[in-house]
Amino acid sequence: MGKPRVVIVGAGFAGLACARGLDGRPVDVLLVDRTNYHLFTPLLYQVATCLLNPSDIAMPLRKVFRGSPNVRFRQAVVTGIDLDARKVRTGEGDEIGYDRLVVAAGTEANYFSNQAIEAAALGLKTLPEALTLRNHTLRCLEEATSAGRDPAPWITFVVAGGGPTGVEYAGALAELGRLVLPLEYPEIPSNLFRVILVEGQDRLLPPFSEASGRHAAEALKRRGVEIRLSTLVSHADAETVTLSDGEVVRARTLVWSAGVRPAGLAEELAAPHARSRRVSVDERLGIAGRVDAFAVGDNAASTVEEGELPMLAPPAMQQGRYAAERILALEAGDYGYRRFLATNSVAGVTLGATANVRDVDPDFLPHQPAKAPASPEGAIFGHHRKCLDQVIMHNCSSDSCSSLPLDGQAGVGPRTSRTTTNCSAKY
Repeated sequence: MGKPRVVIVGAGFAGLACARGLDGRPVDVLLVDRTNYHLFTPLLYQVATCLLNPSDIAMPLRKVFRGSPNVRFRQAVVTGIDLDARKVRTGEGDEIGYDRLVVAAGTEANYFSNQAIEAAALGLKTLPEALTLRNHTLRCLEEATSAGRDPAPWITFVVAGGGPTGVEYAGALAELGRLVLPLEYPEIPSNLFRVILVEGQDRLLPPFSEASGRHAAEALKRRGVEIRLSTLVSHADAETVTLSDGEVVRARTLVWSAGVRPAGLAEELAAPHARSRRVSVDERLGIAGRVDAFAVGDNAASTVEEGELPMLAPPAMQQGRYAAERILALEAGDYGYRRFLATNSVAGVTLGATANVRDVDPDFLPHQPAKAPASPEGAIFGHHRKCLDQVIMHNCSSDSCSSLPLDGQAGVGPRTSRTTTNCSAKY
C-alpha cells in the first residue's frame, strides 16, 4: 500500500508552512499554485516604491523543496474541488486525486461590486500588480515634469485602505516624495506632492491595537500624509477620485488596499461559509467536520473569543503548521489530536525609514497571556532574512533565538538601533 497523498492548494504563508511541516514525513505531498514562487507579500509595497527588486521577495518553490524526498510542486490554476469524490480540478482539465486536502488559496482584492473603482484602481496583491504600480508611479513623476502641464494631479496619490498594506505603502510613498523628489526631480514643486490615505473605520490598522493605530497615524502625519478616517472612496476615474464626504480629488493614481475576500475557489467550495465568505471550519480546522479536508489561513473562518482570526501571516502560518501535525496524527490513527489554539504573535508595520509599529495585542489572540513572544512569527524560505531597517515579522521555533529588535517595545518611534539577527536555530 502506497503512502497517503496530501494535496495543498496554494503556496502562500499557510500552504508553505503546511508543506514544510510534511517535508520528509511518511506522506506524499503535492503543492499546487498558479505561480511557481512563494511571495513574501508584506514587502510588496517596497517593490511598488522601488525599494526592493522582485527577486528579493519571491522564492522559487522548486528551490524551497529542492532535494525533498516527498514534496512535489505543480504549477496550475485550480478551478474546482469535489470534496465527496476527493478530486481537485485544474484549468487544464485534469483531476488530481487526494487522501487529504488542505485549502490555502489565499485572498483576492474586494472592490465591493464597484466596477468604476475596479477599472480605475491599481492593486497591490500580486507581484505583477506591484510592478505595474511601480512603473505607473515613475511615469506620473515624469509626466509631472512636462512644461505647460499642471503637475498636481500627477503627483497626488490616493491610497484606499488603512490596514497594514495601505499604511506601509503610504509611508514609503511619502518618503519617496520627501527624500527623492527634490534630488531627482528638482523641476517638480515638492509642496505639491500629496499622499492621501482613506480609511472607512475611525482609526488606522484595524487588525492591531488602538494604540498602534494612533501611533501609525501620528507617524504618517509627521511625514506629510493626509489621513481621512470614517471615509470611503465612492467613485473613481482616470483623473479624479471622489470620496464619500463629497470631496473630489484630482489624482491620476488610486491605490486599492481597502478590502480583500477569500479566493473564488474557497468561496465556491461546496461547504458551509461564514458571513466573511471564509470556509467554516471546526476546532481542528476540518471542513464541515471532515478529517480528509482542511481550510487554513485566509480561507478558514477559524474563530477565537474576539471573532475570526485576522487575515495576517502569523495566524496563517500557525494554521498551516497545525494542519500538517493533524494530518500526521490522523495517519497514525490519532483522531483525538488536540484542537487548534492560536498563540499570541508579534506583527509589525514599517512607516518610512525611521519609524515602525510593532504590536503584541492581548485581545488579538487571547489563548495565551500577553507577553513578548519567545517565538515571533514570520519565517520565510526556511532561513532568516536580514532586513537592516525593516522590522516586519520574524519567526523562530528556538528558545535560544535572540533575533529581536534591540528597542523591542511595542509602539512606534525613531529606531535607536538596528535589528539584530543572531539565531542558531537550524531548519
